[in-house]
Amino acid sequence: MKDEAGRGRLVNADDLQIAGLTPMSTVDWPGKLVASVFCQGCPWLCPYCHNHAIIDPTIPGVVAWSSVEDLLSRRRGLLDGVVFSGGEATRQQALIPAMRRVREMGFLIGLHTAGPYPHRLRDVLSEGLVDWVGIDVKAMPDTYQVVAGRQGAGTKAWEALDVLLEYAERSPGADSAGSAGDEGDDGARSRSVDYEVRLTVYPDGPRDGLTVAREAFRRGVRRFALQQARAMGAPDGFRSDAVGWNDQVEALARDIEQIGFDTFAYRPAH
Repeated sequence: MKDEAGRGRLVNADDLQIAGLTPMSTVDWPGKLVASVFCQGCPWLCPYCHNHAIIDPTIPGVVAWSSVEDLLSRRRGLLDGVVFSGGEATRQQALIPAMRRVREMGFLIGLHTAGPYPHRLRDVLSEGLVDWVGIDVKAMPDTYQVVAGRQGAGTKAWEALDVLLEYAERSPGADSAGSAGDEGDDGARSRSVDYEVRLTVYPDGPRDGLTVAREAFRRGVRRFALQQARAMGAPDGFRSDAVGWNDQVEALARDIEQIGFDTFAYRPAH
């Protein structure tokens, strides 16, 4: 794979900027025991980010890719798979060869993404490199900049969601045009991908959570989670609580549950 500047240099797994490696996790992929690879850099500036220390893309990685492969070699038969998280894993072109190596070693692959690079999400999905995706949808497009801190972020994120749904496992009754299970021109959609769409809310953020959930359902989402942002790990000055906030989030959870998702999870901060 050539680098994106077209200079002809081959990009491989060793080029992946890795900010951290968790040898064993039960929380990064529901129902799976995984190693988690935290990729350096993210283009967005979400105020509640609990990994804000690894957002700067100019900081080099501190974990060599060889350390990931060494870990996986030792954990065969114990780990189900590997989750690529961040930061934003799809920011890096080296993600693709890294995923190929994990697949060659016989592990399942999960991905956490906020969707800022829909084209690379499509690349990994069309190649069949991902088994599960946890994707964040933070707001409706017109209020997305309030959360992500970048103009145009909402367009990218919702486009990424639509890309995911082209490849996602199709639930009975899902009737969204372009939903998973349909055979696409590239023939790759026959490999279905499990997923979870996640919305994180905080007191100073947009109050369009119910609208986000309804729009996601309309587009074909059937697995949804509402998460209450926590102060732990967030940048200094982030406010995770306010008078009556817990009650408001619980009410939002009840309303979202009534929409009719096949799977709905509510993750309060406490």
